[in-house]
Amino acid sequence: MAPFRRLCLCLLLALLPPPPAAPAPAPAPLRRPDWAACRVLSRELSRLLGAVREPHPVLEGLQLLEEEPQNWPPRIRCSDACDPLTLESNHTRCLQRIRQALQHYRDLLGSDIFREQPQPQLETTMEQLLRHVQDGHGRPPRHLLAPTRVWEQPLQRHLALKRLRSFAALIGRVFNHRAR
Repeated sequence: MAPFRRLCLCLLLALLPPPPAAPAPAPAPLRRPDWAACRVLSRELSRLLGAVREPHPVLEGLQLLEEEPQNWPPRIRCSDACDPLTLESNHTRCLQRIRQALQHYRDLLGSDIFREQPQPQLETTMEQLLRHVQDGHGRPPRHLLAPTRVWEQPLQRHLALKRLRSFAALIGRVFNHRAR
């Protein structure tokens, strides 16, 4: 009789559903940016950029037909979903593009084109803003940019500041809307 009981017990155990598995650890949520701090820092960035003057006044009014250089920052496009409606539901793509551009401009401000006219306040503000839009991957490394020839530096600085001003205006709108 004992072997029959063991057989029944084994069959009963085989037919029982398995015990519930331990819950899988929830993925770490992406750190949401501090939109209000981003708004303040983007305003500060715009203010600082407004105070930067060209060392060569002739460059102030210069309008150039620009080629699309390969090493310039990623531009924010419609497909990056930085519009107000999309930002309400999903801001990941927009912040990724902003983060890429901030990293590039931070590296550019530390490059040789700003050696004659360093911008430590701009770099600091850019670094603070970059910290706020990080998604938990730590501090991004600085990348060394290819050196430019001395005669190109004023023009490259002019183009970089012009694009950075445009970028700062755009992210100011993004952060201003989102921080409301």
